Amino acid sequence: MKAIELLAPAKNLACGIAAIEHGADAVYIGAQRFGARAAAGNSVDDIAELCRYAHQFGAKVYVTVNTIIYDDELEDTRRLMEQLKRVGADAFLVQDMGIASPRSIPVVGGREVTSLEGASLHASTQTDNRTAEKVRWLRSLGFSRVVLARELSIREIAEIHREVPDVELEVFVHGALCVSYSGICYASQYCFGRSANRGACAQFCRLKFDLKDSEGNVIEHQRHLLSLRDMCRIDYLEELIEAGACSFKIEGRLKDVGYVKNVVAAYSQRLDEIVARHPDSYRRASFGRTTYLFTPDLKKTFNRGFTSYFLHGRQGDITSFDTPKAMGEYVGRVKEIRRNMFTVAGTAAFANGDGLCFFNDDRQLEGFRVNRAEGNRLFPLRMPDSLQPGTALYRNQDVAFEKLLSGKTAERKIPLVMQLAELEDGFLLTVSMDVRHSSLSEGRHSSPSEGRQSSPSENFQSSLSEGRQPFKASASIVCEKQLAQKPQRENIIRQLTKLGNTPYCCDHIEIDEGADKYFIPSSMLVELRRKAITAITPVSPSPSTQDSVPSVPQDSVPSAPQDSVPSVPSVVALSQQPLPTYPYPYMYNIANRQARAFYEAQGLHPLAPAFELSRPREAVLMQCRHCLRYALGCCVKHGGQKPSWREPLYLELPDRRRFRLEFDCKHCQMNIYAE
Repeated sequence: MKAIELLAPAKNLACGIAAIEHGADAVYIGAQRFGARAAAGNSVDDIAELCRYAHQFGAKVYVTVNTIIYDDELEDTRRLMEQLKRVGADAFLVQDMGIASPRSIPVVGGREVTSLEGASLHASTQTDNRTAEKVRWLRSLGFSRVVLARELSIREIAEIHREVPDVELEVFVHGALCVSYSGICYASQYCFGRSANRGACAQFCRLKFDLKDSEGNVIEHQRHLLSLRDMCRIDYLEELIEAGACSFKIEGRLKDVGYVKNVVAAYSQRLDEIVARHPDSYRRASFGRTTYLFTPDLKKTFNRGFTSYFLHGRQGDITSFDTPKAMGEYVGRVKEIRRNMFTVAGTAAFANGDGLCFFNDDRQLEGFRVNRAEGNRLFPLRMPDSLQPGTALYRNQDVAFEKLLSGKTAERKIPLVMQLAELEDGFLLTVSMDVRHSSLSEGRHSSPSEGRQSSPSENFQSSLSEGRQPFKASASIVCEKQLAQKPQRENIIRQLTKLGNTPYCCDHIEIDEGADKYFIPSSMLVELRRKAITAITPVSPSPSTQDSVPSVPQDSVPSAPQDSVPSVPSVVALSQQPLPTYPYPYMYNIANRQARAFYEAQGLHPLAPAFELSRPREAVLMQCRHCLRYALGCCVKHGGQKPSWREPLYLELPDRRRFRLEFDCKHCQMNIYAE
C-alpha cells in the first residue's frame, strides 16, 4: 500500500496544531532563522511542542532550513539543527549544499561544523528540482525526498518517478505561485537588496510593468505581467498519486490559522475519498478520525483566482495581469444602484462588514466595505463612484465564514478498543488502537453502547493496518469483589469511555463474560481508565512515507583522513552521479566555504560565489516557464499568431529600470535579464 501525505504550512505553533487537528499528515514550519520565509520563525520550544502534538497521531514535523547560509552562520545552523533533531523534528528541508548532505564530513578549523548522520533530509524546491537527472543526483547524496518544481506536468512527474523510483516525490498542490523556478530567482536581490534565497523576497513579480519592444513601442501598459494566479489542484490529486507523488504540499507559511483550517480540511477530505475508492492501494500517512464542524470552501480563502498551472501542459488561465491581490469568490452582478445602496443579482448571502471588490473601467481592482446588508440590498460605507449596473462583484472578506473559522471547527481523535477482564484479585483494562474503525472506507463506527451512522462532516484517516504497528496498553486494579445488586454494564461503559481532553475516543468496548456482574465503584473505574490511557506510548512516525527507500551504501563514501585535520573547510566526495549543470556559475548559490568545498569535490569548474555575494556583470534574474509570447497569443509554436513587434522585448518599471526578455523556445522557457 502507498502512503499518501497531506503536508500543511505552519506559520506558528497554533497554525501547526490546527493543521494536524484538521487532517494534515505532516506540517512544515520555520525555526528562528534560515527558513525561506524570514517572517515566519518559531522557537525551538514551540517546535518541540508541535512535535509532541503531531506525533501522537503519527504525523510528522518538518523544519525548513532552506536558505543559503553565510560562513559566519554555519555554527549557528549546526546548533539549531542539533537542537531541533533532539526535540523531535522528523526531517529538515534544506537548500544549501554546504549543510545538505548527511554523508558529508565538513570541518572548519579542525572542528566538525555539522553532522546530520541519521537525520532525514528533504531537498527543498529551492534546489531547483525539475529533471530526473537532478533528482537522481540529490538521491545519491542521501536525500530521502525531493520537492519538485511547481512547473512540472503530470507527465514529467511520472517520468521522474519511473527513472528514480527510490526517492519520495513531494509536489505543491495549493497556494501562491512563484513565476521563476525556485532557487534561481535573483530579481528581488538585484532590485531591492532582498534575497529570495535568504527568505526575504520582495515580490518583484507582483509589480506593474510596461512591455516594450526594441523600438520603444508599448505593447502592454502598466500591467502585472509576471503575476500568476494561485495554484489549486484539488481535482487532480488522484492523477498526481498515480504519477508517483506521495506528499501533497499546501503553500502558505505566512498565512493565518483560518487559511490553514479551511484549505487543510478541504484537501484532507478529498484524499480520504481517494483512499475510500482504493482501500487496497492507498492509505493515509498518519492516523486519527477528524470530525469537522464546518464545510470547507476554498473560494472563501485568500486567492488570486485559481489555476492548475502546467499540470496538463500550457494553459491560458495561469496569469493575474490585472491585479496581484486576492479577488475572492464571485458573488454576482450589480443589478440596480440607488443613492446609498445597490442590489445584487445572485444567490450569495451577505453580512454586515463583508469586503467586496470589482474591476473598474481602468482594469484596477477596487474594494469597499458593506456597512449594512439586507438580503441582496447592500449599503456600502461609501458608494464607489465607478460601480455600475452589470459589474461583476467578488467577495474577498467573508465575515460570517471568518467568524466560523475563528471558533472550534474540528476535532481529531484516535479510536480505541477497550477490553475489561476479570482477574483473580481485581480487574484488567486493555486499550488498543481501533484498526477496524479508523478507515473512511467503512463509513461507520460503533458507539460504546450501540452502532450509529457517521455524519457527513466526519473524516476517517486510514493508515493503521498497513505499515504501522497499532499500540496496546493495559492497567489493572486490585480490589475486593462483591456481586452487584443491579446491572453494571452501562455504568462501566460510561465511566471507561469518558476520555475528555485526551486525543482518544472509544467506539467499541468489550466486557468479558462475568466481569460486569460485580459492583465496581465509579472512582475505581476512573482510576483504571486513567492508568491505562497514561500507559499508552505515543506512536512515533515511520521513518519514511514510502514503504522503503534504500540508504546510500556506506562503502561509496570515503572516510575522512585520520592523520591530520585540515585548517580549511573540506568535504568528502559524495556522489558518483554527474553534477547537473547551469549556464551561469552563480546559479549554484555557493554562499559559504563548505558549499564551495562540496562543489570542488564534485568537480565543478569554474566556481563562482552566490549572486548575493558578488553580482555578475551579465545576469539572468529569472528562468520562467510562464511566457509572455504565449500569454499574449503570439507563440507560433503553440498555434498563436506571428508577433508584429520587434524583439528583444523589455519589461520596464515606472522608474525606467528595464529587464530584457529572452524566449528560449527550445526549452519552452522565458529568461529575464538585468539590463
